[in-house]
Amino acid sequence: MTRVMICGDLVWAHKECEELLNGIAEVVRMDSSDRADFLTSLQPGGKYEGITGLYRHNVSTDRIGVFDKEIIDGLAATGVKWIAHNGAGYDQIDVLYCKEKGIFVSNTPGAVDDATATTALYLLISALRCFSRAERSVRAGAWKTTHSAGEAHDLTGHTIAILGLGGIGLRLAEFVHAFPMRVIYHNRHKVAHVPDWCEYYGADRLDEMLAEADVLSVHVPLRDDTVHLVDEAMIRKLKPGAVIVNTARGKVIDEAAMIRALEDGHLSAVGLDVYPDEPQVNPRLFDFKNATLLPHMGTETCDSQKKMEIRALSNLRDYLTKGKGSDIIPEFR
Repeated sequence: MTRVMICGDLVWAHKECEELLNGIAEVVRMDSSDRADFLTSLQPGGKYEGITGLYRHNVSTDRIGVFDKEIIDGLAATGVKWIAHNGAGYDQIDVLYCKEKGIFVSNTPGAVDDATATTALYLLISALRCFSRAERSVRAGAWKTTHSAGEAHDLTGHTIAILGLGGIGLRLAEFVHAFPMRVIYHNRHKVAHVPDWCEYYGADRLDEMLAEADVLSVHVPLRDDTVHLVDEAMIRKLKPGAVIVNTARGKVIDEAAMIRALEDGHLSAVGLDVYPDEPQVNPRLFDFKNATLLPHMGTETCDSQKKMEIRALSNLRDYLTKGKGSDIIPEFR
């Protein structure tokens, strides 16, 4: 029987795993304590010999590291043809090398949309209304002594620019439209089948979009070409007093440039769920009373995590039964 591996945590969907893979594949659990044992176990005669597909969770990095060329070579040698990654972001996998070695990669778009978009919404509301600072003051017994109404703003009537209108960005757009906020967005290409109230700004109008934005919310994947996409130049093109919200990946923003803009007041606030060197957070950010900071909570709900597990497992099942999963990442299309 075909063998597949569960590589990393499977917490919520044990029953669904059995239902999806029973009679189709033998399920092997990755129980290696370190990278060396993992690589040895992939070799002929090892306990992982002959696996053709695997479910992957980022928590596996704690024991065996990221899926770099060394890991991918080991997987390819034992016969792996599909990595069903649990997560929307897949920057811990060298996907271009996977493609070179004939290993397809899928992710779990859609399953994370609600949870990540509500995280962005919280950060947006907190940043505009100064709620994080207010909570800290009440916990310190200072009531509203640190609050200034002149620094707080309603969402209604303000403009949000969404950088990357994928599933998460579009879900956030739907949320903020209820206030209503004006929604403008930039993608490499105009997104089909979006509401008329989502206004598209192409590359030739990017500067115009930034100049109109009260809030810039970032929703692009981390790739080589998106590292520091939000750089000094882009930040300075935002209107004075703008807010940046980031629930994508920390390295998409030039953190040093963002901090300089906070220092001189060009940015009035930030709402961050992600950082360049997680779990480390630049201590300089703690000095800004107008920074709302979360420890990468975007998908930290049982509902979303179960949906993600089931979607990744379904992609693995579809590879085994149909030869192809439903969520192949863009690099393979």
